[in-house]
Amino acid sequence: MNLFYTVILVVLGLASGGVVAGGIFAFISAIGIVPRMAKRTNTQKYIPFYEDAITLGGIFGTTTLFVRYHLPIGNICAAIFAFANGIFVGCLALALAEVLNVIPIFLRRSRIVRGIPIFICSIAFGKILGSMLYFTIKGFFIMN
Repeated sequence: MNLFYTVILVVLGLASGGVVAGGIFAFISAIGIVPRMAKRTNTQKYIPFYEDAITLGGIFGTTTLFVRYHLPIGNICAAIFAFANGIFVGCLALALAEVLNVIPIFLRRSRIVRGIPIFICSIAFGKILGSMLYFTIKGFFIMN
C-alpha cells in the first residue's frame, strides 16, 4: 500500500510540475521577450536557439532542486553565469512591466516628467544592490 501512495505522489508531482512549467513557458512566450530581444540585437535567425536554451535552462534549474550537480567551472564562469541570469530576469521583469504598462501608468500618476532614464536605472541598480547584499551577507543564503 505504501508503494501505491508513493507512485501516486510521484505521478501527481510530475504532472503538477509539468503544468506549472508549461504555464511559465507560455507566460514567457506570451509577453514576447525572446522575439523582442532578438529584434533589438538583430539576431532573429537565432530565435529557435534562444527558445531551446530557455527550455534547457528551465529543466536544468528545476533538476538542481533535487539533484546535486558539481560543475568545475570556477568563480569567473559562475560570475558570468550569474550576470547572464540576472540580465534574463531583468529583461523578463521589464517585459512584463511593459506588457502591463506599469511604468507609464506609474509615471503619469506620480507626475514624473523628467529623469525617467534615471528612474529606470535606479530600479535596476536597486535590484543589483539587493541581490548583492542577499548573496554576500552571511545568513541570508545558506547552501548545504
